[in-house]
Amino acid sequence: MYRTNTCGELRISDVDSKVTLAGWVQRTRKMGGMTFVDLRDRYGITQIVFNNEKNEALCEAANKLGREFVIQIKGTVTERSNKNPNMPTGDIEIIADELNILNKSDVPPFTIEDDTDGGDDLRMKYRYLDLRRNAVRKNLELRHKMAFEIRRYLDSKGFIEVETPVLIKSTPEGARDFVVPSRMNPGEFYALPQSPQTFKQLLMVSGFDRYFQIVKCFRDEDLRADRQPEFTQIDCEMSFVTQEDVLQMFEGLVKHIFKYVKDIDFTEPFPRMKWADAMRLYGSDKPDTRFGMLFVELKDLTGGKDFKVLDDAEYVGAIVAPGCASYTRKQLDNLTEFVKRPQIGAKGLMWVKYETDGSVKSSVSKFYSEEELKTWLERADAQPGDLMLILAGETMKTRKQLCELRLQMGTELGLRDPQKFSCLWIIDFPLFEWDEETQRFYAMHHPFTSPNPEDIEKLETDTGNVRATAYDMVVNGNELGGGSIRIHDSRLQNEMFRLLGLSDEEAEYKFGFLMNAFKYGAPPHGGLAFGFDRFVSILAGLDSIRDVIAFPKNNSGRDTMIDAPSEIDDSQLKELNISILPIEK
Repeated sequence: MYRTNTCGELRISDVDSKVTLAGWVQRTRKMGGMTFVDLRDRYGITQIVFNNEKNEALCEAANKLGREFVIQIKGTVTERSNKNPNMPTGDIEIIADELNILNKSDVPPFTIEDDTDGGDDLRMKYRYLDLRRNAVRKNLELRHKMAFEIRRYLDSKGFIEVETPVLIKSTPEGARDFVVPSRMNPGEFYALPQSPQTFKQLLMVSGFDRYFQIVKCFRDEDLRADRQPEFTQIDCEMSFVTQEDVLQMFEGLVKHIFKYVKDIDFTEPFPRMKWADAMRLYGSDKPDTRFGMLFVELKDLTGGKDFKVLDDAEYVGAIVAPGCASYTRKQLDNLTEFVKRPQIGAKGLMWVKYETDGSVKSSVSKFYSEEELKTWLERADAQPGDLMLILAGETMKTRKQLCELRLQMGTELGLRDPQKFSCLWIIDFPLFEWDEETQRFYAMHHPFTSPNPEDIEKLETDTGNVRATAYDMVVNGNELGGGSIRIHDSRLQNEMFRLLGLSDEEAEYKFGFLMNAFKYGAPPHGGLAFGFDRFVSILAGLDSIRDVIAFPKNNSGRDTMIDAPSEIDDSQLKELNISILPIEK
């Protein structure tokens, strides 16, 4: 037996017990004739004491231990004279009688501690070492517990977990597919699923009624903090349901997990906000509602002053930052540079300070009188001491820029507390979005989303204003997930394909199997998918889903630990009937 106990298990009640522990050396300290070793495993840390007077050879061996050596010790549990209240095992220590080195270790490339000296790239290269750190391990333990609790909850509601295929047909209508060549079918390819969408609909046709799966999905798209090329969804579908049924069911799941993980009781129903209102008030379909600073439209108050920037603008919008009239010119210049960054793209920033004495100062006071500027402030219900920040331009583009500015101000003012949670549903999304470049409509969610029954008659005559029976769950400005009621009528589905520019032949080639299934009695159905990685990261108070994935990719989609993706042998390419074109520089 390598151990009788773990390194996080022993307490004062175990004093005088003979124990055997095994783990990694966290650190060693030599003090006079004593050597102290902190021994670590997944469960915690226990202090081991080697006494030179008691056993000189054993103490000498302990002095040669390096960080991350794997050792076994045998000894007696004693009460510590200098207790450590910050450690669960801080009341005891082990007086060592025997030391066995199970494996030596090279000096690790960074310290295996919560406050490590290793940068992101280094830690990703040696991820197996990074996973030894307490902070990282806790994230994966939280992920494990949440997965089990989600399964328990959905099982209690009558859901069945069904695994769906990983090698499927490519239907590139959203993000890019990852494709896999088939050796047995030369020149043909599988795709890795972006979601199990069509399969879960087929399961509804099959009569399974309530399906779920905690499932791996794949998208070949540019990465950011909340994206990975492979990610995990809580994928769900239900038959004989309306939108209200779906929202009630999965709001219950979210509330249950918040209670289970954070002991937070959401007793009131989550607010519901229409997509159009979210864009008008927040410039985002995933608004962070932990704080105010809602958009105020000023276009009708700004014209006719021979100020071209505002006169020519389609939209003039503002936010009010409470208590920020004291911002210095340098702070205002920094905000201007922030909104002018290429990823935001504003041409400039205007401001109005409502001083505490009631006077007004502004970057546009050359064009507007104090009385006129005060009408802007009154429109926004600003108070003395507040700062109004203004952007102008094309409506949708400027709202998105103002959204970024609002979030930046929320961060600067400490209003985005990761331990405060604000949840809501976004509903009434547009069914379609128009792409100027290709001059065609695309499905805002996916082509199986049902139009709002009230808007079906608009499909031909007012296509861009048709609402979807779709919904997103938003938590702290993050899209936790979303879904829709699906089209279950073949004729309506074919009309949807036509409006999306798919010919009958294309629709048959890509989705014929689903259309055929609908001919055999498809029930009304709908569902959603939550981003599991994102859900865990939100509850862990993290900005990136990468920190809750055991072996994530970097921002270039590479696994630097195993050096993937990589080239493959010519023999493998030949076997697959594939040739590689020269890479264009």
